[in-house]
Amino acid sequence: MHFIAHEITGMKTKIFGIGFHKTGTTSLANALSCLGYRVTGPNGVDNPNIAEEVHEMAFDLVSKFDAFQDNPWPILYKELDHKFPGSKFILTVRPPDDWLRSMVNHFNEEETPMREWIYGVGHPKGNEDVYIARYERHNREVREYFKDRGKDLLVLNITAGEGWGKLCPFLGERIPAVRFPCANTALEREKLHKRESSYLWRAYLKFKRQVKRLTTGRQVLGM
Repeated sequence: MHFIAHEITGMKTKIFGIGFHKTGTTSLANALSCLGYRVTGPNGVDNPNIAEEVHEMAFDLVSKFDAFQDNPWPILYKELDHKFPGSKFILTVRPPDDWLRSMVNHFNEEETPMREWIYGVGHPKGNEDVYIARYERHNREVREYFKDRGKDLLVLNITAGEGWGKLCPFLGERIPAVRFPCANTALEREKLHKRESSYLWRAYLKFKRQVKRLTTGRQVLGM
């Protein structure tokens, strides 16, 4: 009956990205947007009352969007599965060591109520063992929960190059004639840093030349 109503209303099946942040969640969001889904997330990251208010916030957002990714969605997969039957779940993953390195590089000692709620401590720097244990436990529990439901769960390693070839058949979508988006990667951030550094260096050299010309002009005029 759910699928009949779905076809009549023309609404898309709800898609929940339940992989932890820094597993390609931004790339997944961009890919789903490319396929025509209305995507949201992360949500409530800085809400100091996230632990108490997360369910009300999440259930309200489900009525307004088609797809959901990043926090807090990975933590709620069981509740979402029960409340919204027929939904699809995507577990984005990457090797634990790579994930932890990305987490520390990106967040360092920056704390948020969301990470405090998820990991028990708000920042990864100095708490690597806690973070990687939580990450591995989440992935293990998700796989166990959906072990007999291959049509409901897709495990996707975007960092290893997986993309449209796995995502579109799982969602029943045609593969678009565009490259799968890979956003917010370390390589992109490195390129941006190089561009910014190059710009600042050129600006510094330009400033030095201007100062030198001004100094030389004053000497010629005997000032």
